[in-house]
Amino acid sequence: MKNAIMGSWRITEMELWDQEAIDMMAPGYFRFDASGMGELGFIAVQGGLDCRYGTRDGKTAVEFSWEGADEMDPCSGRGWAVLDGDRLIGRLFFHMGDDSGFTAERQTQGRGAKRN
Repeated sequence: MKNAIMGSWRITEMELWDQEAIDMMAPGYFRFDASGMGELGFIAVQGGLDCRYGTRDGKTAVEFSWEGADEMDPCSGRGWAVLDGDRLIGRLFFHMGDDSGFTAERQTQGRGAKRN
């Protein structure tokens, strides 16, 4: 299924963390693939995504679960995002932990960007 959200997105804002924290290890990002998989990375969190594309409140959207590590400790959660103009706006949840709203902008290269 083709979806305008597919591709790589640079995290530009999160409710709980400032940009310096988001980019602690490398620039924060989400990547959504046509295969229904993807990745996320911010602070010391790295994870793989299992995505479902569709709509939410009439906007192009993705809902996902994720699993990975935070400073090498296993962690998981879920999240969602909608396309709002040229930005991605959503919320990320840690299982039994924090949750934070986020905003991201499409990226064309760098960490998380799909390479040809």
